[in-house]
Amino acid sequence: MRKLVSLRAALLTAGLLGLSAAYAQPMNDADYKAAKDRISADYKAAKATCDGLAGNAKDICNAEAKGKEKVAEAELDYKRSGKPADMNKVAVAKAEAAYEVAKEKCDDKAGNEKDVCLKEARAAETKAKADAKVSKEGAESRKEAADDKRDADYKVATEKCDSLSGDPKSNCLNAAKARFGKS
Repeated sequence: MRKLVSLRAALLTAGLLGLSAAYAQPMNDADYKAAKDRISADYKAAKATCDGLAGNAKDICNAEAKGKEKVAEAELDYKRSGKPADMNKVAVAKAEAAYEVAKEKCDDKAGNEKDVCLKEARAAETKAKADAKVSKEGAESRKEAADDKRDADYKVATEKCDSLSGDPKSNCLNAAKARFGKS
């Protein structure tokens, strides 16, 4: 099991180094401005497409367009600087964009199903940000990231238990507490 974890860590590191080398090329001001203008134009075009929609479909489309814009801007900043901190910003932007879209998609649901959907979306964002933090800070933050992920999964599990009542709910909550080390 340890070998598998070490192998995954080595592959992740190699992938990030390769990504770093691919993006860490100096970019002059003219290229940077042109790329910023392209991102802005793409966002305006996507937003115009969303204007033809109505209701929650429009909200989802707008969240996707805004998310793509933020991710593209973060990627551009990383491409310009090549700094690990900017690479982390790309991962955070992706997590936040995915969360905003998922949150909008949850609006199509109601009751406990919507609550579970929102908790799952928040848990996915928390996990993605924890992974970004681990890749940024290294070994010292692994335990903290694992705790954050476990807490997010626990919140989802307890929200799913809320749809039950009586003994089944108590059993579900006890199982969740045992599974995620809560007392």
